[in-house]
Parts: sequence; structure tokens; C-alpha cells
Amino acid sequence: MAHTTLCRPLAVPLEGLPPLSPPSEHHTRFKRIAREIALLAVLFGIYNLGRLFSAHHAGSAFVHADTVRHVQDWLGLPTEAQVQHLALQVPDLARAANRYYASVHFPLTAIVLVWLLIRRPVEYAKFRWALASLTGLALIGHLVFPLAPPRMFPQYGLVDTAQLLGQSVYNADAESGLANQFAAMPSLHVGWAFLVAVFLIRTTKSRWRWLWIAHPVITFAVVVVTANHYWLDGLIAIGLAIPLVLIFDSRRVRRDSTPAGATQLTATQLAAAQVSAGGGAVVASSSSARTR
Repeated sequence: MAHTTLCRPLAVPLEGLPPLSPPSEHHTRFKRIAREIALLAVLFGIYNLGRLFSAHHAGSAFVHADTVRHVQDWLGLPTEAQVQHLALQVPDLARAANRYYASVHFPLTAIVLVWLLIRRPVEYAKFRWALASLTGLALIGHLVFPLAPPRMFPQYGLVDTAQLLGQSVYNADAESGLANQFAAMPSLHVGWAFLVAVFLIRTTKSRWRWLWIAHPVITFAVVVVTANHYWLDGLIAIGLAIPLVLIFDSRRVRRDSTPAGATQLTATQLAAAQVSAGGGAVVASSSSARTR
């Protein structure tokens, strides 16, 4: 009769094996930051390609400027020249406006992106897509409606303050250089500033957070004083940004993500508690009757 021999598995002590260590938090955070930077770089590159493409429509850009001026006159808005002449009466105000225009717009937006990515990742995702959506809408505007900025019209009493004071970030020739000087409608300076203010007010809890309102207000004043944008450029940028801050609202997502059964469960528990309380009262009555 054949005998079957069962082999017992070799027992290996677990303490002898090296532990499986999960990826460190710093490593995971670094990978996420690198991925987000790469994504933003790609989006920014696509946007710049579109800007360069729209830069070849100088003729229509000057025609569109006349249209914008007529619309602003119809709305009763003051001319950019009037505001600029008042600002030029204040010593060093134009120089400060040029510096704000060139130094605050992009660096501050980048700092807010990094801060939200590290400290408020849920809010960061909303801010990123709101910023990308606004930039995409602006790119469509720049392609469809190229617009020469007010500083290109000295015949209307406007001054290119940056060129005048040697602080310009643009070439003297509007059709040369990497920047598209006809990408004025809508104003991304104003639109981005509006988004930065709204998301920082939402995210932070300090009572001083409302001071962020000053950023889009100052930015709007700066782009007009420096004659880089018309009033209508900023107003349309804000008009495009308002629906985006409503759509990309993490607070609304948190409210909407509450499970539907949670309310029903609470109601069920309440009903059960009431029934239980009623049953207890009936038992108590019976006991009292038996005692009597």
C-alpha cells in the first residue's frame, strides 16, 4: 500500500524579513507638486502659443479699439486718459503702478497656487481649474477679438507710462517679442487678481482676510493708469470669473457630497427612539397598574 508523505511548509520567522515601508509623506508631496508644476507649465505653454498666433492681427486690433471706446462712451464710463492724467499729478504714483503691473500679477498668483497645493489641497484643485478655465476663455477672446491697448493711442492723450519711465516689460515694436501686446480683452491681470482674492477669502479664517479685496481693486486701477487695459477689459474679465468661482466652490461640493441616507438614518433613529420611549411608558403604566 502506497504511503503519501505530506510536506509541511518551511516556517520563516517574519521578524527576519525587512519591513515594507510605505512611501514617505515628503516623497508623495514632492511627486504631487512636480506633477502639478508640469501640468501648469503645459497649460501656460499652450496659452502662450495661442497668444503668439493672435499677435498677427494688428489691423483688426486697432479697429476693435475704436469699438471698445464707443461702447465705453455709450456706458458713460470715464476715459482712461482722464484717469491717467489725474494719476500723473501724484509724484511717483505712475512708477509704483508700473512696478505693481510688472511684479505682482504672475508671482503672487504662483505663490498662492503653491501655498494652496501644500496647505489646502482641496481648495487648490478648485483654484487651479478656475484659473485654467478663465485663462482658456481669455485665450478665445484674444484669438477672436485682438485689441490694441490704450497706451498705443497717444492721439487720444494717453501715455505709455512704462516706456516713459523706462519700466516697460514690452518691446517698443508691438509686433515683435514673445509677448502678445494685443491680448488685452479680457484682462487676465484683473481676472486672476479677482480669483486670487475670492479663493484666499474662502480658504483663510482670519478677520484680516477681507483685505484681499484690495488686490483686484488695485490691479484694476493699475491697468487703467498704466494704459495697458480699457475699463471694459477688466469688467468682462470679472464677468467671466464670477460663474467660475460659483462652479468651483469646494464648500458647495462638501454640502452636495453629504450621503442622502444620512438624513433618513437620522429620522429612522429618531422614530425608533420615540417608539422605544413610548414602549417604555406603556411598560411603566402596566407595572403601575399591577402594583395598585
